[in-house]
Amino acid sequence: MDHLKRVTDEFTRQAQTFAVWAEKVDADVGTRFGSALGEAAHGRLIDVACGPGVVTAALAPNAASIIAFDATDEMLAKAKARCVKAGLRNVEFKSGDAEHLPFADAEFDGAVTRAALHHFADPQRAISEMFRVLRPGGVAIFADVTSSENADESRLHNAIERLRDPSHVRMLPASELDSYARQAGFRDLEAAAWDIDRELEEWFSIVSDPARVEPIRTIIHALAESGRSAGVGLSVKNGQVVFFHRWRFLKAVKPAEH
Repeated sequence: MDHLKRVTDEFTRQAQTFAVWAEKVDADVGTRFGSALGEAAHGRLIDVACGPGVVTAALAPNAASIIAFDATDEMLAKAKARCVKAGLRNVEFKSGDAEHLPFADAEFDGAVTRAALHHFADPQRAISEMFRVLRPGGVAIFADVTSSENADESRLHNAIERLRDPSHVRMLPASELDSYARQAGFRDLEAAAWDIDRELEEWFSIVSDPARVEPIRTIIHALAESGRSAGVGLSVKNGQVVFFHRWRFLKAVKPAEH
């Protein structure tokens, strides 16, 4: 199956449950993204792989305009409903592939993406496309869960994620994400990281597929009980499997002389 179709099929099915998770995962999303964007937050923005539009709606009140861009029509519908409810009139909704952005060079002052890089078949290309559509001096924000710098732990972590969600490609180690940004041409990188505790059944509920979940639950319990942390602290506490997701929030600037 074509990867983009796999993504759209999966998130068409996940639209409602993912929208609920996306809203509660970061209560300070508007402040976090707006502060990092600086003056660019008041210009023309694009939210790449916007999903249900949580970041879009948080940034729109201070932006001149913002495009909510996603491959999945159901996600764009969620984003539009969120923005309409908030009375936002400066948001445009467009469907397409993040690895081939249908926008001119230097069209935006700021570009953001959250919880999406691990679904891109070629994250380097997607990051390079965000670089291309930014004006010189423009700011990009990449926020995503990362995997361990240990290759074996990273492979195990990503294998578990793919079993749960076949549209998952690969959560990158932090150093690799930073490297991709530099290779695209970004400079002045600034990063923050934090861990968010997860509970297995809550994580499973987002994909909403009991037939898929049942065998993965057995595998993950076995891994946790055997001490295989997969770089995400996989363990059993009070009879429940718990783990964490390590987020990286990377600000990068397109050089003014580019």
